[in-house]
Amino acid sequence: VCALYIIINYTDSMRQIILPLSLSLLGVEAYAPLKGVEVKSVKNPDVPTDLGSFLDDDGDRSMLILGTYAADFNAIEYAQRLKFYLPELQDRGIKNIGFVLNCSPSAAETLAEIVDLDVEQVQIFVDPNGEAGRKFNVGRGWRPDDAEMSPYLKLFGMLWGLGAWATLPAVIGGYIGNPFRPQRWIEDALAVGQRKGRWPDNALELDSDGTIAVNKFSELPVVGEWPRRPLELATLRLQNMLDISIKNWKALAPGEESLKAGVLTQLGGCIVVEGGKVLYEWRDPGICAVANFEEMLEKL
Repeated sequence: VCALYIIINYTDSMRQIILPLSLSLLGVEAYAPLKGVEVKSVKNPDVPTDLGSFLDDDGDRSMLILGTYAADFNAIEYAQRLKFYLPELQDRGIKNIGFVLNCSPSAAETLAEIVDLDVEQVQIFVDPNGEAGRKFNVGRGWRPDDAEMSPYLKLFGMLWGLGAWATLPAVIGGYIGNPFRPQRWIEDALAVGQRKGRWPDNALELDSDGTIAVNKFSELPVVGEWPRRPLELATLRLQNMLDISIKNWKALAPGEESLKAGVLTQLGGCIVVEGGKVLYEWRDPGICAVANFEEMLEKL
């Protein structure tokens, strides 16, 4: 009995030591590969920023989005979501917020302006060849090491789920809605688009000062009461595709060197760190399948 008591207590003591140590090691491992990875700030391009140091800034809560190229659906949605949830993220104690885009500084600035992202509150970084995302182990899409296949053909395959399994569920979800979980950013992004003259422009009725008076999706019978109504997100994505991505392709598209590096099919991710501990992390499993900020806020 005494021996059994000693074994049980010893096991329990070891568990108390090993478990926190393991969790700590797991937390560090998730962003340690970013140490030594340098990107350029749009505001101060002459001084490279080490992303590992950015996330480890005095132990404060820090958030980093590893975005895609500026004309990509995922990059656009990350920017729109970040624009809306920024005050709530700051209320959760996040002091440093960075957004890495695989593009030129001018493309990053253009995207931020298009979605009304506050660049005074968010540090925009550029990494044209996507090295930071690859160090974070984001998805690289379909046939990433096939140098012979056209990147545009690879991207077409990803639209059907090749190398990006969550693409079709994410796209279909934009049409059918969700009766359980809200996505409050959608209405805000639609309003920004309408104020800037983007089409479709009839989803909302805006007051003379641009505030939302009526969301017409809320007038749909039965499903209008859902937290995320059918067709609402699909309408925003149509707006994003036509009047952001396609209309501004020349300004937002990746350059030839970036295409060779694979950024056209590279996906993104997101991480929140505090004092060496990872509070939240996400790697996009497909096109339009970016981090859910509502779930992120629940974990913070």
